[in-house]
Amino acid sequence: MDWTAPIDAYCERLDAGFWAEPVNAVTNAAFLIAALFAFRDWRARGQGDPATFLLAVIVAVVGVGSFLFHTFATRWAALADVLPIALFINIYFCLALRRLVGLSWPLAVFGTLLFLGASYALGPLFGRLAGSSGGYVPALGAIFGVAATLWLMRRPGAGMLAVTGMAFLLSLVFRTADMPACEAFPPGTHFVWHCLNALVLFLLIRLLIRAKSHEGAPAAAPAGNARDTP
Repeated sequence: MDWTAPIDAYCERLDAGFWAEPVNAVTNAAFLIAALFAFRDWRARGQGDPATFLLAVIVAVVGVGSFLFHTFATRWAALADVLPIALFINIYFCLALRRLVGLSWPLAVFGTLLFLGASYALGPLFGRLAGSSGGYVPALGAIFGVAATLWLMRRPGAGMLAVTGMAFLLSLVFRTADMPACEAFPPGTHFVWHCLNALVLFLLIRLLIRAKSHEGAPAAAPAGNARDTP
């Protein structure tokens, strides 16, 4: 395989130049901003939690990888783009099963392996349904699936996760509309995917950080049980 072969997959790209996708390239800064805010949230509430710190680092790497892809636009750059995203999805899913749903670590890991296998097996079907965005359909389903599970179990986080899922769905709409909208809007709509997806990643991390901080919070004493000291 020629890893330096050029890839032209977005409306904005009209040639093989480094800055042929200026809007798509620059808007990757949204991921760096999301990583910065996630790190600030981690410092305020999640210190001692290496998992959410790792997720914030991965978000920054997502921004760098996507910038490489939208500038060099080669096969190796495409790999730098998709690998950090896949890493985030699967690590987050495992942590969500453990921290939000409350499964044991063995069950959370097993569930993640099932999710990974199903995503791979159903990949061709999702590709036919959603085109180039088909690879993200499992992540969308996972968000809404975990949200529904939390709601049924009456555990916190269901509403916030559902709202985040809606934002992710909207981001996928803009990602899918990039080429069809090209004639009417030459810059395309892929850059909106960057901005909304960065917001989604931040909200996902924030939810995990708050779930962790609530785990460590001392339970409030029931009213009326306090005794006066002599």
